[in-house]
Amino acid sequence: MALPQRTVTFAVGAGVALVTVVGTLVRDRDAYESPGRLLLGWALIAVGCSALVWRRRWPVPVAVVTLLCCAAYFPVSTVDLPVLLLAYAYALYTVAAQGHLASAITLAVVTMLSTVYVEQVVTSGERHVDDAAIFLMAGWFVGVIAIGQAHRTHQAYLREVEQRVRAAEREKDVRARQSATEERLRIARELHDVLGHNISLINVQAGAALHRHSKRPRGPEELVPALEAIRDSSKDALRELRATLGVLRQVDGEDGAPVTPTAGIERLDELTARARAAGLDIRTTVEGAAQELPPQVSLAAYRIVQESLTNVARHAQARTAVVTVRCDGDNVVVRIEDDGRGSAPGAEGSGINGMAERARALGGELTAVDTGSGFRVEARIPVGGGA
Repeated sequence: MALPQRTVTFAVGAGVALVTVVGTLVRDRDAYESPGRLLLGWALIAVGCSALVWRRRWPVPVAVVTLLCCAAYFPVSTVDLPVLLLAYAYALYTVAAQGHLASAITLAVVTMLSTVYVEQVVTSGERHVDDAAIFLMAGWFVGVIAIGQAHRTHQAYLREVEQRVRAAEREKDVRARQSATEERLRIARELHDVLGHNISLINVQAGAALHRHSKRPRGPEELVPALEAIRDSSKDALRELRATLGVLRQVDGEDGAPVTPTAGIERLDELTARARAAGLDIRTTVEGAAQELPPQVSLAAYRIVQESLTNVARHAQARTAVVTVRCDGDNVVVRIEDDGRGSAPGAEGSGINGMAERARALGGELTAVDTGSGFRVEARIPVGGGA
């Protein structure tokens, strides 16, 4: 099992310090000072090294403490152990790594100026640190601070990369939830259009047949046409439901190409025939160019006509309806007009919203207007919207 980085760092530092202390003691074994100065020197070493425990919480104060211990130790002790100097360098590195670059530079400059002042002015007759050692110390401090700043930059880069990865994961989750929501809405809209139209026609046909039979009963044979119309409408509903569920089960066809919608403008005659069986007088006008629309545009136009005729049969109490599909430049225009009563003020059901969403999904628009003598639904869809 891999050891933590702090443990490895502490072990390496302790090993270096131990080797340095033992080597220095062996080298200078004849230069031991009095017991009092020896005790004071070791006390300063203990204080300076112990302060490193709090270097991450208070990096600048810890560096100042180790610097003061160094300033007190070297004049007092005759055995120049570099342990405190190593501790000060490590504290200076921590100051730079924690982001206090100005403080680290200030401490290094103060240390160098103090050393030069003491060696050149205070003890000019007896030098303890020669010029080469001063330059070496300056380079050492520059390197320590540079390494600390590089470490901080690297850690900041790693944190930024981690934040970007987390942000990308959150965005991916949001997009997945949004796609799932849009897919549920699309399925709901498709099922509403497929089932709502045919079930509404079945309801209208059954209600009309029962109404006629209750007014003037002529025998069961008069219900046969209505039952046949109900049979045909339910058959169409089941066929469209199976086709829609088949498209939802497989997004792509066997050859990898998108599945072609099963409904379109080419089936407009079947749609109007079922509506005529419910008692509506419907006139249709389809221009030749409108017969050759992209599959998605053709499906959207078909569903808009289907939903509009469903609303006419259920709510408008209209006698006639006019369906027009024509091309206007780069757009296909779908218009459904009836002579029934308009909608109540402010009323806007899911049917109109669903038609508007279909048009907007392909870059088009839809308007529904109460004309006073009826209701008009007009959709304008770009022909290239199904690309």
